[in-house]
Amino acid sequence: MNMSNFKISTDKDKLDLNVIHDFLTNRSYWAIGRSLETVKRSIENSICFGVYDNSDKLVGFARVLTDYAVFAYIMDVFILEDYRKKGLGKQLMNAIMLHSDLHGLQRFMLATNDAHELYEKYGFKRTVIPEKIMEIVNKPC
Repeated sequence: MNMSNFKISTDKDKLDLNVIHDFLTNRSYWAIGRSLETVKRSIENSICFGVYDNSDKLVGFARVLTDYAVFAYIMDVFILEDYRKKGLGKQLMNAIMLHSDLHGLQRFMLATNDAHELYEKYGFKRTVIPEKIMEIVNKPC
């Protein structure tokens, strides 16, 4: 698979909402059952990154929630199963970390069960003082 056959765009009009919703609600471990309306609203309120093959088919996605000044939270990162282990996750993370709207932020955060090694390449570390982090977890809507 030639990496030049793929491109990353932040153009929300190119996103395939059905592919994103299907992956998140049916195949991710973090967003099972998330409604189409919730996925749509989350995309509207985030910087979104779509990974596309040379026919403009969406094969990967990530979104970043940010205040554009201090903080960014990277969320809903995925590469479709048939396209994994090809370096697309690294290409996606490079695009996120180099995005001009995210330069100079004080803190980036994300959560993962299984991709620590990927994110560590971009400077992410496990929370040093986890007892400071608090959350409320509600059922998906």
